[in-house]
Formats: sequence, structure tokens, C-alpha cells
Amino acid sequence: MAKKITLTVQETDIAILSDKDQDFFSLTDITKRVNPDNPAMIVVNWMRNKDTIEFLGAWEILYNPNFNLIEFDKVKSEAGTNRFILSAGKWIEATGAVGIVTKAGRYGGGTFAHRDIALEFCSWVSPVFKLYLIKEFQRLKDIEAEQNKQTLEWSLKRTLAKVNYLIHTDAVKEHLVPPRVYNTKAESIYFASEADLLNMALFGLSAKQWREANPEQKGNMRDHASAEQLLVLANLENLNAEFIRQELSQNDRLTWLNEIAIHQMQLLLNVPGMKRLTDGHEKLT
Repeated sequence: MAKKITLTVQETDIAILSDKDQDFFSLTDITKRVNPDNPAMIVVNWMRNKDTIEFLGAWEILYNPNFNLIEFDKVKSEAGTNRFILSAGKWIEATGAVGIVTKAGRYGGGTFAHRDIALEFCSWVSPVFKLYLIKEFQRLKDIEAEQNKQTLEWSLKRTLAKVNYLIHTDAVKEHLVPPRVYNTKAESIYFASEADLLNMALFGLSAKQWREANPEQKGNMRDHASAEQLLVLANLENLNAEFIRQELSQNDRLTWLNEIAIHQMQLLLNVPGMKRLTDGHEKLT
């Protein structure tokens, strides 16, 4: 389903439908910039132009394998004559065009066009407005790209933490779980204990304490951690697995891991441009 967003350009709200990197601008909203009382007629007048029909046809030939070329030739032969009138709906129905779509509804309805076509329409309506539209749209895309980058970064580090957890649980099996208790409830107690050891070292509280303090939150405390915290967590899991192999006690491992967590978080906080993290990694006493 297409996501609908609104872009404000020179105090004019332009609806945009975005779906799989395909952006469709509301021609109806664009026309309101010059004719708020009868925006549909602006679109009709634009589509009467022979150059417009040739442009629309060329776009469909490039991107629409089901475009009806026979019907397009009929429309093109009539375009530019005094008797020629063409609405968006008739254009779509006759040729199977996909670059322009119509949406019914009093609110949010109207004529939408792929951004390539919408910008061409803007050139016809107001070249100056087109420049402002391009600028605002690029700003929007820059914001979306940065958000996607941060989401991908978080996902990758969360995945890394999960992979390292497998290494961690193998160490628990090998060195802490007594013989003949694999695949039993007793084994899960060790895992929970070791997971909470890492939680205490990094976040300063156990999973149970976090759930009691955040009953409205979904998931667990690690699902709400920052990308930086997840990076440190992945490091702690590797280190704890090694400490287990060295047969260090839980108390000693907690002390070491907490010191390392504090040190690594402080290093990350001092990296230029690094986002400040929320509290939750205070040194344990």
C-alpha cells in the first residue's frame, strides 16, 4: 500500500503517494497554486497540448510494457486541434497509462502523476514553483535516506548481538551447565543468569527490573537499546564467553564487564558527531 505524505512548498500542501521508490505527486494540489477554484480544468488544458501528449506517450513507452500504442496514435493525431479535449481518466482508459492515476474521494482524491510527469506539469504551470518543489522534495529524500541508514545500522548491530549470543551460550553450555542437564529447564536458568549479568554490566538492571519499570513497552530492554549500546553488548558477549572459559566467577566477570562497558561507552561518547546516549550504563557498586 502506498504511503501518503504531504510536502509544503511555498505555503501550498502537495500530497505525495510513495510506494517502492515510486513517487506520485498530486497534480490537483499543484494546480491549486494558480487556480484553487477549478484545479481540474488546469490539468485538462495541459493535456490538450500536443507536446504534452507526446511527452506522456514517450514516458509510457519507456516504463509501461502494456501501453496501448494504437490508441496512443489516435490520441496523438487529435491532440492540438480545437475540438480536442482529454481528461486524465480518458487517457488512462484509452491507453492503459500508468504514469497518471486518479483517486476518488472528497479528501485526498484527485489526479496524481509520477514525479517525472509531475515536474513536467510544474514547468507548464510555474517554472519557479517547480524549482521550489524540487528543492523541498530533495530535502525530504535526504531525511528519509538518513533515517533508513540509521535503521539499517541498528538492525545490523542487533543481528551481530544475536550472533554473538550463540557464541556466548555455547560457552555457558561447555563450562557452567552440569552434565546431563542439556535441553532441560535447569539449562535455561544458567542462560537467564548470564544474560542478566550482561544486562547489569551494560544497563545497570536486570531484564525483570526493566519490565517492571516499563510495563507499557513491547519486547525486551535490548530491543529498545541504541545502536551504540548494541555494539558494546556484542563486545561484552564475546568477552564474557572468554572469561567463562578462564573459569572466572560471576562476580569477577560482572566487575570486569562493567568496567569495560563504561570505558567503551565513554569512548563512543567522545567520537565526533556521535549521538548522545541515554543514561543507563552507570558503574555498578
